[in-house]
Amino acid sequence: MIRPLRHVPQLNRRQVMQLAAAGVLGPSASGWIEALAADTAAHPHRRKSCILLWMSGGPSQTDTFDPKPGHANSGPFKPIETTVPGMLLGPHLPRLARQAKDIAIIRSMSSKEGDHGRATYYLRTGYLPQGPVRHPTLGSLVANEFDDESAELPGFVSISPVRAINAAAFSSGFLGPKCAPLNVGERNLAGGADAGSSSLRVEDLEIPRGIGRPRADERLELMLTLGNDFLTNRPGVPSFSHQSAYRRAVKMMRSSAAKAFDLDEETAAVQDAYGRNPFGQGCLLARRLVERGVPFVEVTLSSADGSMALGWDTHAQNFDTVAKLSAVLDAGWATLLTDLRSRGLLESTLIVWMGEFGRTPKINESAGRDHFPNAWSTVLAGGGIRGGQTIGNTGADGEQIKDRPVLVPDLLATVIKGLGIDPSKQNTVDNGRPIRLVDPKANAIKELLG
Repeated sequence: MIRPLRHVPQLNRRQVMQLAAAGVLGPSASGWIEALAADTAAHPHRRKSCILLWMSGGPSQTDTFDPKPGHANSGPFKPIETTVPGMLLGPHLPRLARQAKDIAIIRSMSSKEGDHGRATYYLRTGYLPQGPVRHPTLGSLVANEFDDESAELPGFVSISPVRAINAAAFSSGFLGPKCAPLNVGERNLAGGADAGSSSLRVEDLEIPRGIGRPRADERLELMLTLGNDFLTNRPGVPSFSHQSAYRRAVKMMRSSAAKAFDLDEETAAVQDAYGRNPFGQGCLLARRLVERGVPFVEVTLSSADGSMALGWDTHAQNFDTVAKLSAVLDAGWATLLTDLRSRGLLESTLIVWMGEFGRTPKINESAGRDHFPNAWSTVLAGGGIRGGQTIGNTGADGEQIKDRPVLVPDLLATVIKGLGIDPSKQNTVDNGRPIRLVDPKANAIKELLG
């Protein structure tokens, strides 16, 4: 629930200049967003949120966050300098390069999962897809830990997901419907949006035409009453979860907080800065949601032009595709960082960039890169993470990890701990079996945690 505004401190000159440079300075349609942002900045003990930037298809680390200058594996791309001495990035990430002090690159990720479906499940849950247990995705874990019955918005919102690659990897698993994501703008494997999800607006929040508010409320109350009767006669986890989810949906319908999904409240300059594409607008929506206390938001970048849903799966024409995707990524992510920082939200918002694996450093005969789970990169930013550093080393050619290997459970333990949650905490499945939030063998990356 949003707290009443007590005072509205002014942005300092540096913050104003940062916003102006990014093109995100300007009043909202109603004017209250700026007041809310300033008030939020005055409360540093605000509960943390997480924004996951999910790169569907497996991005090429060699062309983004682990370039290999002077080596044949580098291909035609020439890396660029950043504001951190010695930290190089791919040439199509210039705006992120200027904010390198806020990001931490893990260049030594490793797993054995080279299949899209299995690797997606592993990266998003921290567990291998085996046995009858369906583990909850990271967003559901966080939403469960930060559950607030009084909240008017869901604890987990997924923007432009491609769940068809492995539906279980995007589900709340044994945590049930209460922790399931609100999916906005879902896409299918053929590219484009599914029917009825072409925008980032939530469907069916408005009252149907011809139905007044009193009549609509009567219908909703009747549905709730029938649901309660059913729950009384047939108690159990499924019934309770369904009724709980329904109550939350009704609460959101009746709440002004649902205006968070109305991006037209933002100026044209703000929307332009993020990028007029699903990912850029998704990053803008993510900022609006965490601003209103949503603990976990994920934004998927699966295609630069809507032609396919696994755009980072660059087996052919890698360099043209990566250039287009990186330009979209750079605008959306860099503006998100600037916007959060200027609103006093960067320290309380952990940003995670990752896909299911990396791409081969060696270039194939189709000018592409194939699946490569052996050594690849992820990136963390904000949320109190110690930025301006790289973890691990893959040598001059990128073929093998030379220093500081990081496993998937280690990464998730770092994220969980960075959000102030104990990674060793346990959940219990229906059969009474306890399962930790993260694999017991996981070790959080201490160099990144403050």
